[in-house]
Amino acid sequence: MKKIEAVIKPFKLDEVKEALQEIGLQGITVTEAKGFGRQKGHTELYRGAEYVVDFLPKVKIEIVLPDDMVEKAVETIRNSARTGRIGDGKIFIINVEDAIRIRTGESGAEAI
Repeated sequence: MKKIEAVIKPFKLDEVKEALQEIGLQGITVTEAKGFGRQKGHTELYRGAEYVVDFLPKVKIEIVLPDDMVEKAVETIRNSARTGRIGDGKIFIINVEDAIRIRTGESGAEAI
């Protein structure tokens, strides 16, 4: 099993979610996040005062899935979250040792 963590632009969330559902993924966890990468934020004007917005709004998607679905899921996220502009985000793939469904006690692939 693997865990995919993807940090994307918030307005791309619906598109990514629908694309993941189309390939058969059933469950995702979404968290609102703030951060910056190479873009380092930007400056804005508010009532004549300039200030730096260094943490930009992002969305973090987490998915735990069997190894055989990882490539398809990563490709789906990449294609649906991409705008071609700086700040499109990142995808991380992490090994998952085990998963346990609290309600039934099932573990491993049956729990996801």
